[in-house]
Amino acid sequence: MASTTKGKAQSKSSAAKFSKETYMEWFESMLLMRKFEEKAGQLYGQQKIKGFCHLYIGQEACVAGAVSALKKGDKYITAYRDHAHPIALGSDPKKIMAELFAKETGISKGKGGSMHMFDIENHFFGGHGIVGGQVPLGAGIAFAEKYNKTGNLCMCYMGDGAVRQGAFHEALNLAMTWKLPVIFVIENNGYAMGTSVQRTSNVTELHTLGKAYEMPSEAVDAMSVEEVHKSVEVAAKRARDGKGPTLLEFRTYRYKGHSMSDPAKYRTKDEVEEYKKKDPIEQVRDVILKNKYASEKDLSAIEEKVKKEVAECVKFAEESSYPDPSEAFKDVYVQEDYPFLME
Repeated sequence: MASTTKGKAQSKSSAAKFSKETYMEWFESMLLMRKFEEKAGQLYGQQKIKGFCHLYIGQEACVAGAVSALKKGDKYITAYRDHAHPIALGSDPKKIMAELFAKETGISKGKGGSMHMFDIENHFFGGHGIVGGQVPLGAGIAFAEKYNKTGNLCMCYMGDGAVRQGAFHEALNLAMTWKLPVIFVIENNGYAMGTSVQRTSNVTELHTLGKAYEMPSEAVDAMSVEEVHKSVEVAAKRARDGKGPTLLEFRTYRYKGHSMSDPAKYRTKDEVEEYKKKDPIEQVRDVILKNKYASEKDLSAIEEKVKKEVAECVKFAEESSYPDPSEAFKDVYVQEDYPFLME
């Protein structure tokens, strides 16, 4: 079994009750992420999306719960499994789909593709292709927020494989030394690129890595959007109070392989099905129905709305144009008339 089952993720003692509005927002947001990613997978199979493509299916609570716990102005940065993050932050999904198609209407003007989404208006500082490369960048963003006294923080996501990078440890050390307002999140889906945590490290309780820097650290059941929200809320208060960073190990699970080219033969079908029983969207659906926040008919209407929205994303992407070749020389340097060698 994946390391997400090893040990028990800590639960908050607080029995905070979330509102109907919050549950409905979670349901629609996570459903949009799910349906968008499922469609992206289909389009990749049709070769309409090329290059690398890493889907977020199963991990939706990791971002939905964080966004609901934080405030406008807080910054987000992540690795290359990055389509869902801007969706949760309010970026136009049509532009995200267009980016996957490498079209000029894409969120990164068609230049970034699947792994390099970026939306400054919604404070999303990317998808990053270098494993662990975003971790010191996240600390740097937090340094800027502290320096400018904004009261904002940075959510810095990484996969479980990234904690083997030296930059991870350097960033944690400086973040604690300077008490930076950053929340480091390990999205531990158990297998990194395809090798289980147990086979790559003697330390399988990944949150304990933060203890070496005396950083508050804990494991979180990230198949539960409520638990994600509560853990981020606590960490955010700490950051805004000037007490520095927190390391959260979000124990989650991806239903698909590492990327579209990964058949995921290193795990069993039974294991995947076992995790699907804890599906974050279905958990929220159950709460909504149990508390009569909405009826099955209401939820079906939301599902139809989301499917229509995803279809509109595909139409927008297909009808958009590819960038002009001259765009290759733009957005490289601040100097607009940079003297590129054109011959």
